[in-house]
Amino acid sequence: MQVLIMYFSQTGNTKKLAEAIAAGVERVEGVSCLTKPVQEVTTDDFASSDGIIAGSPVYFGTMAAELKELFDKFIGVRRKMESKIGAAFATSADPSGGKETTMMSIIQAFLIYGMIIVGDPLSATGHYGVACTGAPDKKTADNAAKLGERVASLVKKLKG
Repeated sequence: MQVLIMYFSQTGNTKKLAEAIAAGVERVEGVSCLTKPVQEVTTDDFASSDGIIAGSPVYFGTMAAELKELFDKFIGVRRKMESKIGAAFATSADPSGGKETTMMSIIQAFLIYGMIIVGDPLSATGHYGVACTGAPDKKTADNAAKLGERVASLVKKLKG
């Protein structure tokens, strides 16, 4: 069982948040974690993963073009993605910088792929996913790990 964490990161903040999410995935025995920038994600990485957590900085209130391009490019494996777990995360430079709309744009893509969408658990914030302004602080990193652990646990339940 594998969870793919894919992200686009211009400044490094989204990468740091991805790494915090990966720490949570790795807490779940029997689930491996593959963490890659979108530029390195292959069709096989995408289609063979049982869960995908995708992240982006906020670009005009939506996901970065580089992440959208990946979703567009991999549409040929859409039928293989049905009923897999999907989750989102986002970063921005401004506290009201559109993080939720960015996560919703990622969630919309996952829905079109036929995936099962989860947000972060109630023990975190219980919303659309994990997000932060700038680099993740300790609280955000803890919440990110909770999201990763939730996705990995659900993958294990569905596949087990």
